[in-house]
Amino acid sequence: MIVGIVGRVLKKEPTHLHLLTPGGVVYEVFVSLQTSAAVKSEEVTLHTTHIVREDAQQLYGFADPHEKRMFDTLIKISGVGPKVAMAICSTFTPKSFAQVVEAKDVGMLKRVPGIGPKSAGRILVELSGFSLELAGENTPVGAAHHEAAMALESLGFKKEHIAKALAKCAATDTEGLIKEALKILSK
Repeated sequence: MIVGIVGRVLKKEPTHLHLLTPGGVVYEVFVSLQTSAAVKSEEVTLHTTHIVREDAQQLYGFADPHEKRMFDTLIKISGVGPKVAMAICSTFTPKSFAQVVEAKDVGMLKRVPGIGPKSAGRILVELSGFSLELAGENTPVGAAHHEAAMALESLGFKKEHIAKALAKCAATDTEGLIKEALKILSK
């Protein structure tokens, strides 16, 4: 698995780069408009997601590790492939996307090319409660919420119910959040 790439930019387009690595191999790396705009020098270091398919191997590169995390989370959603995930990364920064998810703003998400109302709704439901992680905020409270959400999800609760329950909880530690959320979810 290729998780990063360092190279010299030979060709730069808005949606992809050709990078010459020190080993003499040229890679085509698909990038978001955000990353393309961030590439200013000839030498570049990108965090990558390597997707292997039956008919192709593709590299998706990101200047910001939070944008990569956002992309990786999006492609796990049913019906969201790399092209749509990259369109979302091109439209929103991780922080602004986290705000869209938190606000459940279907209208803003529908502005992304390739996303209709049905897809927008599905994405927002799938990602509810995970906006702190997407934005790259590793605060203790954000981490505790994420850990509690993962634990509750493994117990079979739906993500949208988990997000609503955790929003009502006062605790700031993982254990306290799980206990409070279980009380709410069991009603």
